[in-house]
Amino acid sequence: MAKLALVYGMRLLPADEIEAVGEGEIRLKDGKTVHVTMHLLEGGEKEIRGQLEQSLDAFFEFYPEI
Repeated sequence: MAKLALVYGMRLLPADEIEAVGEGEIRLKDGKTVHVTMHLLEGGEKEIRGQLEQSLDAFFEFYPEI
């Protein structure tokens, strides 16, 4: 298995202040650019933690070869 890198970013904001969420951009050493889909989780701390854990589990299920 290759050495992997998980790219992520987090910030807590009041949910009613968010107008739009864009995508993140990563530049690779070979000059290519790849995009990271951003996700929005809303709720209290318990709900956000639960949703984040489910999202992480689903990500690794989506890429079983990793």
